[in-house]
Amino acid sequence: MSTQVKPVDSESAIQTDTARVQHQVVVVGGGAAGITVAAQLLKTNKQLDIAIIEPREKHYYQPAWTLVGGGVYKAEDTVKDEKDYIPDGATWLKYSVAHLDPDNNTVITKEGKRICYEYLILAPGIQIDWHLIKGLKEAIGQNGVCSNYAYEYAPYTWEAIKNFKGGNAVFTYPSTPVKCGGAPLKIMYLADDAFRNQRVRNQSKVMFCTAKGAIFSVKEFAETLLCVVERKQIDVAYKHNLKEIQADTKTAIFDVSTDSGVSEIAIQYDLIHVTPPMSAPDFIKRSKLAVVDGATQGWVDVNKYTLQHNVYPNVFSLGDAASLPTSKTAAAVRKQAPVVVHNLLALINSKNLAQEYNGYTCCPITTGYGKVVLAEFGYDNELCPTFPIDPTKERYIMWLLKKYGFPYIYWNRMLKGQAFEGKLLGISS
Repeated sequence: MSTQVKPVDSESAIQTDTARVQHQVVVVGGGAAGITVAAQLLKTNKQLDIAIIEPREKHYYQPAWTLVGGGVYKAEDTVKDEKDYIPDGATWLKYSVAHLDPDNNTVITKEGKRICYEYLILAPGIQIDWHLIKGLKEAIGQNGVCSNYAYEYAPYTWEAIKNFKGGNAVFTYPSTPVKCGGAPLKIMYLADDAFRNQRVRNQSKVMFCTAKGAIFSVKEFAETLLCVVERKQIDVAYKHNLKEIQADTKTAIFDVSTDSGVSEIAIQYDLIHVTPPMSAPDFIKRSKLAVVDGATQGWVDVNKYTLQHNVYPNVFSLGDAASLPTSKTAAAVRKQAPVVVHNLLALINSKNLAQEYNGYTCCPITTGYGKVVLAEFGYDNELCPTFPIDPTKERYIMWLLKKYGFPYIYWNRMLKGQAFEGKLLGISS
């Protein structure tokens, strides 16, 4: 990597320097959102003093974990060294954030470092709350309990699917926001195809147990996905929220919401793919920068158009941690990053924040091997198709984009700060 990149190791830094450090722009998070926005800022103005706070030394292409779980990708093909994607000119601070102090323009790390900023961009991603499902942490990765929501667990999903001999295969969706609203469906559709190829589908029951009241948030795409469910003869149970895994008896315990209240039911499984609850990182939830109450409580409190914080004007946020009423995908990040770049530079130059984000997101919903519905939509679930074709149809060409095109674009264009014209970048979980 270029010598312009200045990684700072947390342990050595703490040993030699406990004083505050100051940067013009501090980006919290070195994932898709943090790297993309930092790269675009430096392409626009190389003189900016930008620091990226990110403790991990590996960068993951998480959208491919569905394909890892479906036996199409190898997990090792979804990971690269973080150092190779830190933008030239940025300072890499390898710390973990513990506390945000926006009143004093300071980020405090778990290592005790105080990092001061003139402008802050929050892009720490989403937190996986495995612990909120009783018994899950102990059961995951063995005896048919699987999940694509971690690099170390996704390969076991494929092991569980290819070794499935029949019985109950359960796929869950929690009551919280998740990375890409279509992702829990994708692995279920792939598993159903795999069971048919393995000739065990006739002795199997496939169930989708979702805490939501609909299969997908956008009506036009929901209709297509319900047709797929009917074609595949999958049972759908709404308002079923997984709360416990009893691994010794292979039992899943759900809270079921009805008009008369909440009841508890038990469902036996031979295979269960769990989509765990998710939330904003704890240091976001505990800070003054989080939404205090309502549907977006705990997420970074930003204007949904300008992505500027609603209370602290020198703070911006994008990606999964922001309180934006749209699906949390990397495709959304691709549209959010130029808005943050434009508006942050406008703020630095005392100009009006004129750029607006329209809520665009994209979820390539894999409905089987060789079939993808490219769900592109914006705020208020308005359809935003890139191509002049019916976006609700399953298409092989979209499968090729999902499998080959989007990973290439992610690693070679998006993380390099390359701007895109048009809407399309269907990268999601």
